[in-house]
Amino acid sequence: MSQLDSVLAKIDADLDSSIARLFDWLRIRSISTDPAFAAECRKAAEWLAADLRTIGFETGLRETGGHPVVLGKSPKGAGKHALFYGHYDVQPVDPLDLWETPPFEPRIATLPDGRKVISARGACDDKGQVMTFVEACRAWKAVTGSLPVGLTLLIEGAEEDGSKNLPEWVAANKAELKADVALVCDTGMWDKDTPAITSSLRGMVYEEVIVTCADRDLHSGLFGGAAMNPIRVLGRVIADLHDADGRITLPGFYDGVRETPTQVLEQWKTLNLTPEEFLGQVGLKNPAGEKGRMLIEQIQSRPTCDVNGIIGGYTGEGAKTVIAGKASMKVSFRLVDDQDPERISDAFKAFVRARVPADCSVEFIKHKGSRAIALPFDMPDLVRAKSALQDEWGVPPVTIGSGGSIPIVGDFKRMLGLDSLLVGFGLDDDRVHSPNEKYDLKSFHKGTRSWARILAALAE
Repeated sequence: MSQLDSVLAKIDADLDSSIARLFDWLRIRSISTDPAFAAECRKAAEWLAADLRTIGFETGLRETGGHPVVLGKSPKGAGKHALFYGHYDVQPVDPLDLWETPPFEPRIATLPDGRKVISARGACDDKGQVMTFVEACRAWKAVTGSLPVGLTLLIEGAEEDGSKNLPEWVAANKAELKADVALVCDTGMWDKDTPAITSSLRGMVYEEVIVTCADRDLHSGLFGGAAMNPIRVLGRVIADLHDADGRITLPGFYDGVRETPTQVLEQWKTLNLTPEEFLGQVGLKNPAGEKGRMLIEQIQSRPTCDVNGIIGGYTGEGAKTVIAGKASMKVSFRLVDDQDPERISDAFKAFVRARVPADCSVEFIKHKGSRAIALPFDMPDLVRAKSALQDEWGVPPVTIGSGGSIPIVGDFKRMLGLDSLLVGFGLDDDRVHSPNEKYDLKSFHKGTRSWARILAALAE
């Protein structure tokens, strides 16, 4: 039996103990967004630090401007060194009355289709995912006395609260975080039987726009037809942002957008993600993105623009015939490839200003932007991870993009020069951020085995 086979057998034999350890961690109410749970967040960090010490990591809590970071280190050897990232904080649990059982009393449940799942807040996001990696390391140490590669574990406590203090902490601790590659577990599978590697994350530009016309709300009978309505101004801006083919009309918006490689598009076609399947679950059926693009391209590899909110005028019960003096909207752009957030922001502001009448004014409130992240499809570590996942699951993993953003991955690239392998085992029905969050027992077990294989593959 090879070393890897022995490690995998150890994971199988210790599954019940692994679940028990996870349950101990899940019982800690580490809700980062609520100051009332600050002590519980620290308790969760201390629990993990103590557990990592039992498997040979030199581990401590590092203070930030908020909840502490857990930093664990294995000895650096002559081979590859990886930085692993996850988070120990969880989302609030309200509305509590929608939970079938108390959210911090973890249990094994059986779904109607027969699947066994771990039910608790944090079961998937992200304690269960983190523990798949920790348990893989535990098995390697138990069987061989060492790890295949050097590791630094960075587990933060404020991801669900925007990771406000983490970028500054990473920048201040660059020397300690030096590695060859980053590993991130906060992602998912394509389906319950098909693993996935997330090879790209869309970036973000988020803008708030406030248009002021009259110095107060006006009687629409007296001023209607003569006074400019700021909601009308914003309506024109919104209407002009897309053309009839669904393309975004900002000048230069598509600069830096690359075409997805043909071999990747061919793989995506085989996934057969249809509008009926994807949009039908939310009561829609017609894709609204760029014409001529597959649905999977629209949600993974193409840039987007969406109005996230519009505010103005009277919105209460009944009628009140006014022309608003002021109106506002919130707009987000999801970016891909080499699109520049600053250039997109500047182009958007110019686009809006060109549509605001001379006797009206516009104000912009800017939020932090982030660049998109994309791994080279032939990156050696990506190829190794794909092979390891296929060995475990028996099918080739899907290489996909994510429509969402994980800003710390961009920080790892910008500050540390690290590409990130994003491998996770969550499923679409895990009810992340919702009542009755769960994590499939199969995801936990085979996720642990998968990380054991990936660690071996990275050492090759």
